[in-house]
Amino acid sequence: MPVIRTITLLLALALAWFAGPSRAADRIVLDTAQPSLALAPHLTYRVDPEGRDDAATVFAQAARGELQPMPAEGTAFGFSDGAYWFHGQLFNQSRSEQRWLLVLHYPLLDNVDVYLRYPDGRVEHMVSGDTLPFSARSIRYRHPNFWLDLPQRTEVELLVRVSSRSSMQVPLAVYTPTAFAELERDSQFGIGLFYGILLALFCYNLVLWLSLRDASHFWYMCHVGGFGLVMLCLNGLAFEYLWPNSPWWANQAIPLSMALSQIAMHQFCRVFLELKQRQPWADRISQALIAFYIAMGLASFFLDYRAAVRPMTLAVFPGALYILYLAINAIRRGYAPAKVFLLAWAFLLLGTALYASVSFGLLEKTFLTEYGIQIGSALEMILLSFALSYRYGRLRGENERLVLEHNEQLERHVARRTSELSTALEQLAEANQRLRESNRRDALTGLFNRRHFRDMFEHQISRANEHGQPLGLLLMDLDHFKRINDTYGHLAGDECLRWLGRCLHDILVEHGALLARFGGEEFVVVIPDVQGERLLMIAEQLRKCICDDPVRYAGNNIRMSASIGAFLIRPGSGISADGALHKADDALYAAKDAGRNRVHAADGVTSV
Repeated sequence: MPVIRTITLLLALALAWFAGPSRAADRIVLDTAQPSLALAPHLTYRVDPEGRDDAATVFAQAARGELQPMPAEGTAFGFSDGAYWFHGQLFNQSRSEQRWLLVLHYPLLDNVDVYLRYPDGRVEHMVSGDTLPFSARSIRYRHPNFWLDLPQRTEVELLVRVSSRSSMQVPLAVYTPTAFAELERDSQFGIGLFYGILLALFCYNLVLWLSLRDASHFWYMCHVGGFGLVMLCLNGLAFEYLWPNSPWWANQAIPLSMALSQIAMHQFCRVFLELKQRQPWADRISQALIAFYIAMGLASFFLDYRAAVRPMTLAVFPGALYILYLAINAIRRGYAPAKVFLLAWAFLLLGTALYASVSFGLLEKTFLTEYGIQIGSALEMILLSFALSYRYGRLRGENERLVLEHNEQLERHVARRTSELSTALEQLAEANQRLRESNRRDALTGLFNRRHFRDMFEHQISRANEHGQPLGLLLMDLDHFKRINDTYGHLAGDECLRWLGRCLHDILVEHGALLARFGGEEFVVVIPDVQGERLLMIAEQLRKCICDDPVRYAGNNIRMSASIGAFLIRPGSGISADGALHKADDALYAAKDAGRNRVHAADGVTSV
């Protein structure tokens, strides 16, 4: 049966040939003086919507002049159903070249059939496309290609049938072997340069990510890898080098790599532009786009090729414009690294728009539109690498500045406290002293913390008993401090506590007092060698200072008041540190019960 069908096809082609010469197509004269020639201007074509016509039928239609001239806008027809037939008359005028190479400069075509009909009626049929193993091609080349045996001074009829679920682009050209070798040399150099740039950027950022563990470098690396995989698929290099014996995977890899590339691209944008912190609403939109591409990537295993590719290709435009808007908005908000990001993105957006416009048949296939995405993406990747370096340098400079300021502040703080405690801590080395001071201080007010106060308080009680000196104890609490936090905010409350720490220190430093933040808005003061009346005078001085001077913060004058409980520890009384604190605490609550903003003395404070 296959033999009978073949004989029938050949007889039909022969009848079509004898039906009369083609009147619609121009003769295409091939000569080594012009070693390469684009065929589109010389061809006629027809659309077979159902894809059911055979070569004999189309040969007969061409002979009757029923085929149309090629459209002026070029050879890009967008996403189309059915099959396209292209017809032309080849006349080899060269005396030295009998073999010419026919190349279809678009790698994503599913089925390409080439028919050559010779003057004696013989028909030669050749097939190619990415539904066949890569080895089915005449030469190992990323674009479908065919060797044409064209006898000298002989007219041979050419018929090409193309069908594809991808974008229909049919830029046909013929070359002498030498001309094709020169073309391929230049093409391979440009492609090698492009992928060399991507590989270098990938490895460079891989090293940076392994060293710094910065998420922006990781997602940039994924963006480079994903985009490189997309370009390998779109250029036909993935089919040629990665899976030449798997036509199914050659087609499946295209929507899958597109999804991976877009996921990495939007995630990198989220991290680089710090959307979560700077533009939370935009971050949610980016997450939705990422979810869309994840869903489309998974669906590509079950959907028809075109049903998976077309939505993702269409989504590239709004997605790219959205990222462009995010970059502009980030610049308006004062985020300096977004300037380089915007420039890089503009190049990629332009290149992607040119390539996608050809896929939908909006622009003619030229060098700029075909390779615009490679040029734009290479510039984008390089500029994004600069943007990452700029961002990292900016963050490092900011961190160094903060560390320097913190160190300077810490040094001033330690120097001031060291001078006050030089007598008690003179036996310790300066470095150990700074560490010890840092551990004993309250971070907000700079006063001693509660733990250190307990240690020092017990020591002072022992010392006072040894020298027979009284020891004054003041326990104070800010009145209605929660109201300040609720009215002016917690930052204002923190400023009030810092101001109070400074105020207490300025008044008590001349008395050699031990001053500490006891907890929250409570403060404790221990004054050595002081009598009861003097203790109450100091407490009243503290109360008036707190009450009379408002705290200025954010344009507000915040007034405070404090209740103070006073207790005098007499030498030899045998009272413990906890017992003294309970006495002072009882006096403090008595001051609060009496109306707040006052000093209350425990029993026996004024007595001798």
